[in-house]
Amino acid sequence: MTLEEAKQFLADNDVKYILAQFVDIHGVAKTKSVPASCLEDIVTSGAGFAGFAVWGLGLEPHQSDYMAKADLSTLTLVPWQPGYARIACTGHVNGQPYEYDSRHIMLQQIERLSQKGWTLNTGIEPEFSLLRKDDNGQMVPFDETDVLDKPCYDYKGMSRSREFLEKFVDSLQQVGFDVYQIDHEDANGQFEINYTYSDAKTSADRITFVRMAGSEIANEMGMTCSFMPKPNSSRTGNGFHYHLSVTDPEGRNLFADDSDANNLGLSEMAYHFLGGLIHHAKALCAFSAPTVNSYKRLVVGRSLSGATWAPAFISYGDNNRTAMVRVPYGRLEFRLPDSGSNAYLVTAAIIAAGLDGVEKKLDPGTPKNINHYKLSFKELEDLGIETLPQSLSEAINELEKSSLFHEQFGEAFVKEFIDIKRMEWVEYQRHVSDWEIDRYVEFF
Repeated sequence: MTLEEAKQFLADNDVKYILAQFVDIHGVAKTKSVPASCLEDIVTSGAGFAGFAVWGLGLEPHQSDYMAKADLSTLTLVPWQPGYARIACTGHVNGQPYEYDSRHIMLQQIERLSQKGWTLNTGIEPEFSLLRKDDNGQMVPFDETDVLDKPCYDYKGMSRSREFLEKFVDSLQQVGFDVYQIDHEDANGQFEINYTYSDAKTSADRITFVRMAGSEIANEMGMTCSFMPKPNSSRTGNGFHYHLSVTDPEGRNLFADDSDANNLGLSEMAYHFLGGLIHHAKALCAFSAPTVNSYKRLVVGRSLSGATWAPAFISYGDNNRTAMVRVPYGRLEFRLPDSGSNAYLVTAAIIAAGLDGVEKKLDPGTPKNINHYKLSFKELEDLGIETLPQSLSEAINELEKSSLFHEQFGEAFVKEFIDIKRMEWVEYQRHVSDWEIDRYVEFF
């Protein structure tokens, strides 16, 4: 879309304001409302923000403004907010792309692929919970009848939340999402939508839009659409599973090979890319599971419904949903990321790890087509299957040791990310929880 075409688009759709949108280090959407007549300003100069006011931009109050420069290819309407459009932005400081900006970090990794003539395609599957506060101030499923022990695919659970789901999906379809499935997931009040994959940049931009849409449409209906990784301790958590393939300029899937001896339909290149994900899994965890709460999802064990569906183990297999990577023939499903992750950083980390695997011809080992949840730690060890970090602190320590991400993302950004996440961990460690009060107040 050219600038003139964009102006015509705004006029044709009676758009009065544009949300110039970027994300902070956590992946949370930040915006300024810009009159439509000022579109050219945010494309050329950018919308100005005081960087010190935003998590993870590494700017002090006395330093230059953070300028969010708009990407015209992302201009869309905001269907739930008539008269508004949204445009995704990349951060600049002093006229240059900014090293702390998540989208810029991703674009740098995408450029590395482009130099080889490759495009990473990603299909991201967002899971979320529809919640409300009960009379005691506790967050519970919005539908009070959604109480089954095993609620996955339940008709009633889906039907009684259909008003939100219909408005949510309709908003996404209006701006070009090819939504083809909606289902009730394995936790009460939990849902997932599936839409057709796209190139990695478009997918990452769209995930931010999905969160914006879900949160605001739910708020208008008196509910909370939560992307918290694990809102209920005894139920499954919310994942962002990434389906991955790499194509050449002719659109051929370079991950696909029918002659694969493992019958997974993977090419040698795909195995090396997979080898990079396996080799760097523990450091990848810091970006893919970036919150204290994330590790309640990645716990080794079971949920009330019988399985956590979360990949606590560093392995891969055919249709194995207990492994970190599932192989649905000819592509990879990276199951580690959760709904609290920053899609730009996860995408960048996937490319960095995968390319390292391709360049170094890393071997992912043999596929493990067994139920990991039923194996003891000794049995897992005998099979050479390691466990992912079981806390944010462990994951951050692994990231700190990773030369790959320091090199690819920059020392300054990785230090900023680690510092913020360590602060989050310390705050969590100091917090006295209800569990502790209940257990210890009169224990002694």
